[in-house]
Amino acid sequence: MIHEQAIVDPAARLAPDVSVGPWTLIGPDVEIGPGCIIEPHVVIRGPTVLGAGNHIYQFSSIGEATPDLKYRNEPTRLVIGDNNVIRENVTIHRGTVQGRSETSVGSSNLIMANVHIAHDSIVGDHTVLVNNVALAGHVRVGDWAVLSGYTLVHQFCQIGSHAFSGMGSAIGKDVPAYVTVSGAPAQAKAVNQEGLRRRGFAPEVMSQLRRAFKIVYRQGLTLDIALDRLAAMPDKCAEVRQFIESLAASERGIVR
Repeated sequence: MIHEQAIVDPAARLAPDVSVGPWTLIGPDVEIGPGCIIEPHVVIRGPTVLGAGNHIYQFSSIGEATPDLKYRNEPTRLVIGDNNVIRENVTIHRGTVQGRSETSVGSSNLIMANVHIAHDSIVGDHTVLVNNVALAGHVRVGDWAVLSGYTLVHQFCQIGSHAFSGMGSAIGKDVPAYVTVSGAPAQAKAVNQEGLRRRGFAPEVMSQLRRAFKIVYRQGLTLDIALDRLAAMPDKCAEVRQFIESLAASERGIVR
């Protein structure tokens, strides 16, 4: 399963059924779980841990040291979950000791060509990062978020679960859960109705989310007053509560 022209350090730990293509380099302190497919011309450096069933395509660089000027070759790491598809030319860097000391990617994500995930970032589960998305350091991307092609995310920003960004968005503040943004700088447009419909969300849930969105974005309120109005909503569904939590957790301010 390991091509004779691949270079795998003896200290690397690979499950017996891992497939490694020619001209791929796997360094020490790398652990790769069962069922992974590593195509030709991939570089994986450690400390890096990959779970099961990941498929990494050619010319990707996984677990390289960050170019952050504060980094001094400390033994930080990258942890990737299960069943991710990582397409061509993706770069994912390890963390820094000034941050979390770890970059994390969850499970069942589609990370398309030329995506960059910088140091100390956290990507959840079931996300789609379309071609040329770039996440700066310390970014958090929630479960089921979709970032369209050429989306740029500033450091320390948070992208809420089920959020969506339009093509070419430049995100400099936090995106609440369930919200669609677009533009440069990005602006909030609506609830991510199409994404929620495709995932089977009930119409009454989407109706409540639209009502909550209008309180925050259509009534000219400060965020504190909007949060008070949202707290007073009767019979809030779990999704609205998650929307409220993502607003309250914002430290950079929200995309308006």
